[in-house]
Amino acid sequence: METGSNSDSLDKAETSNGRGNKLGSMLPKIEPFVPKKDQNHNPRELRSWAKRTGFVSHLSGETGTASSTERFDSSTGFHVGKSGRDQRAGGSSPKIEIDPVLGRTRPNMGVEIEMDSGSGSGSRQGRKTVADGNGLGEKVEERKVGLNGNGVENGNGNGKGNGVASVTPLVVEEKDEEGKGGRDVEIGMYPEGEEQGHEGGNGHHPGLKVGLRDNPGFGALIYYGLQHFLSLAGSLIFIPSVMVPAMGGTDKDTASVISTMLLVSGISTILHSYFGTRLPLVQGSSFIYLAPALVIINARDYRNLTEHKFRHIMRELQGAIIVGSIFQSILGFSGLMSLLLRWINPVVVAPTVAAVGLAFFSYGFPQAGSCIEVSVPLLLLVLICTLYLRGISIFGHRLFRIYAVPLSVTITWIYAFFLTAGGAYDYKGCSPDIPSSNILVDECRKHAYTMKHCRADASNAWRTAAWVRIPYPLQWGVPIFHFRTSLIMIIVSLVASVDSQVGTYHSASLLVSSKPPTPGVVSRGIALEGFCSLLAGIWGSGTGSTTLTENTHTINITKMASRRALVFGALFLILFSIVGKVGAILASIPLSLAAAILCFMWALVVAVGLSTLQYTQTASFRNITIVGVSLFLGLSIPTYFQQYQPESILMLPSYFVPYAAASDGPVHTINEQLDFSINALLSMSMVVTLLVAFVLDNTVPGSRDERGVYIWSCAEDVATDPSLQLDYSLPGKFSSLCCRSSCLRA
Repeated sequence: METGSNSDSLDKAETSNGRGNKLGSMLPKIEPFVPKKDQNHNPRELRSWAKRTGFVSHLSGETGTASSTERFDSSTGFHVGKSGRDQRAGGSSPKIEIDPVLGRTRPNMGVEIEMDSGSGSGSRQGRKTVADGNGLGEKVEERKVGLNGNGVENGNGNGKGNGVASVTPLVVEEKDEEGKGGRDVEIGMYPEGEEQGHEGGNGHHPGLKVGLRDNPGFGALIYYGLQHFLSLAGSLIFIPSVMVPAMGGTDKDTASVISTMLLVSGISTILHSYFGTRLPLVQGSSFIYLAPALVIINARDYRNLTEHKFRHIMRELQGAIIVGSIFQSILGFSGLMSLLLRWINPVVVAPTVAAVGLAFFSYGFPQAGSCIEVSVPLLLLVLICTLYLRGISIFGHRLFRIYAVPLSVTITWIYAFFLTAGGAYDYKGCSPDIPSSNILVDECRKHAYTMKHCRADASNAWRTAAWVRIPYPLQWGVPIFHFRTSLIMIIVSLVASVDSQVGTYHSASLLVSSKPPTPGVVSRGIALEGFCSLLAGIWGSGTGSTTLTENTHTINITKMASRRALVFGALFLILFSIVGKVGAILASIPLSLAAAILCFMWALVVAVGLSTLQYTQTASFRNITIVGVSLFLGLSIPTYFQQYQPESILMLPSYFVPYAAASDGPVHTINEQLDFSINALLSMSMVVTLLVAFVLDNTVPGSRDERGVYIWSCAEDVATDPSLQLDYSLPGKFSSLCCRSSCLRA
């Protein structure tokens, strides 16, 4: 028969409802499905039979006309054959069974189509079970998309309707004689008769050049690995350029902290690739930890320190990070993270991550503006590379889009070097190191600040750094533990977990795997992030370790998602951390140049956070209100706390004043430690935004589709799907050793 034809001979199928009434149904005659080989159903033969009988792919452009007896309900979707109980309750759709082998209808033997609401508007999902007389059956999952062209079913007013349904793909589940579910055979129907699965034998996901478990070769692994880390250079190396000078550290201290960050990032990435979620995600210093670090650095107790100020503040940060990381590990290993997944949705994540970037608006351009002739060209260059030159391909690679940050920094740095060598910043014998004697000369006093931020040779890190220096644990001394700073880092570690668990893990899984991770895998990843932050606290990198959100965009651009490539890149990162001159070169970047590129990085963090709203109904007034109110209060409430610091305004630079509210905030209790913690937390935008968005999203009514509730895989899915086991399960013997722990199982 021709697909969609209604002129062929029809057979009648009778079925009875709960009151004994008989309803007739006219269906097109279905030709029998006869396997050519043995008695097993060959997927290709079954696909061919499905196309001939009306089950066609929406990708192929073919359509099948639904039977006139199929009833479409505008509110619930496509229903055929309700159970006897539903019919007694008033349902009128007959229960129809089609034998795929004999090609004719049979009386009431269990044909059902169960509707499963999809996550997006205009989509319908159904499950159809067909049983033969021997108890063997096939379960076929169908996705009905775009009925009548716009996703709305059409009825004719008499309980019957005609519609066009597209099906993709067919999932046939073979059952044994007891009716228990067996293995699933997925039949993807695509144009020109080609079959395409979610993932090949090597873990190659459609759309990726190199899949999660692919091995493109030794040379390619090195190239792709370095590619990932070079594209994330801004997040990995520029945080110390902000922190260390604020802590009173020298250029040599900045170089040492950069080397430490490279080492911890390399180790953390390798551990996460093997024992975390096993997704190709880079672990490193996050901007989430920068704001609380600046709050602690600018506390009143540390302003008058002159001797060993850098080491004392670093030990304070180490103690706070260690406590926060232990809390994060407990959160993951105990399984509490799986419970939080129920209440944390994109409406919460989007404004929280956006607030992380917006928190630094007072630091960004005020610091970059100290040398406009260097910072403005850098900003323009990075925007030109990422936006205007993003489509240009050189030898098959989008170099300008992938390496926008390192290319722009290198070109502008060379430009600043020529300005310095040409004498643009030479003023009547003033020293580039800006000694105190310069204040006696008018010209030097006038231009000393500009010289310090513009000269490419102002740093002496290259001259003083050793060629080989291995960062070691407790290199700055024994960590200092205080309740006030520890409480701050505990809350911040929760914010970092929210960013990783929903924002990054879910986005990366959609790019590289066939299904998202299970709550157990997410908990395992959070627990390992806590352990990696513990390493960062012991080594003394100044910040905790978390998943870098920008890495998902690197994967999306390059289409390279090999887990092995990330490990190779991490090994090179460890090697670079040992070479002391590498850290010294990076520490020599002028501060205005670093601040300019951070303006772009922080803006990107804001955009990445807001892009999470794509999983929700963005036009919903509920979501618009929650995101808008949480972001506004997340910026306005900290401003209220920051105004209670008259002494800080006189003693600190303007760009550090917003981070000094912890010591002078309006909260006053009987405990000074608690006062410091509360004032510090409520002066940070990301914390206030998270609290407001979390409360509103979980108290204001809204449907799952409206809220964009994430759908995570079940443990049973991973247990029965070999490809998912290879994606998420722990390697080798570690899986069996940890199988008793629910948080370690996939």
